Amino acid sequence: MSFYEQLTAATQKERDQLLTVPIIADCLQGRVKLTDYHAFLSQAYHHVRHTTPLLMSLGGRLPERLAWLRPAVAEYIEEEIGHEEWILNDIRAAGGDADAVRDSRPELPAELMVAYAYDLVNRGNPAGFFGMVYVLEGTSVALALMAADRIQQGLKLPDAAFSYLRSHGTLDQEHTKYLAELLEQMAPEDRQDVVRYARVFYHLYGDIFRALSQPEAVSCN
Repeated sequence: MSFYEQLTAATQKERDQLLTVPIIADCLQGRVKLTDYHAFLSQAYHHVRHTTPLLMSLGGRLPERLAWLRPAVAEYIEEEIGHEEWILNDIRAAGGDADAVRDSRPELPAELMVAYAYDLVNRGNPAGFFGMVYVLEGTSVALALMAADRIQQGLKLPDAAFSYLRSHGTLDQEHTKYLAELLEQMAPEDRQDVVRYARVFYHLYGDIFRALSQPEAVSCN
């Protein structure tokens, strides 16, 4: 069994918990509201805009034993630059106020997930960052394309409102294969941290979705 397969098995419980979040279940059954989609895109913007800065920080924090990961991090940076602008374009196409989202502050769950990611890179084991990559890309592959179809059917929105979900769903299919190759080369102690952080990020990422239906309880604006 490859380490990627071991990681998938080790995080099955956390993944199942994420998939039972009500708004995700509703979305996949076409019951999502326009306000829900706007809220999702808003919080996605607030964590996606940190992807490139986080990767840049990661590249500078990798210890010598993980120096072999630097070309991979550089490739991730090149591919991730500007994706937050896709989200703002989707918000506009879906009738939302992209400028207001850009100027807003994230809700608490998104703020905490981003803060934890920075702390991981700066204070923890940088290899564990790939646990976050595993969660976000794996969830994207599992849900993004299907969710985009269901949301579009339910809300009758144009294709231009789904560039983030559809582009990421397709792109992340390629990324997961690459990620599996990187994880296979990691030392046992680094693999242990990848599993640990993946479990944490499933919880933190799930909290973002859990909060979408009750933003008044978690706002930090």
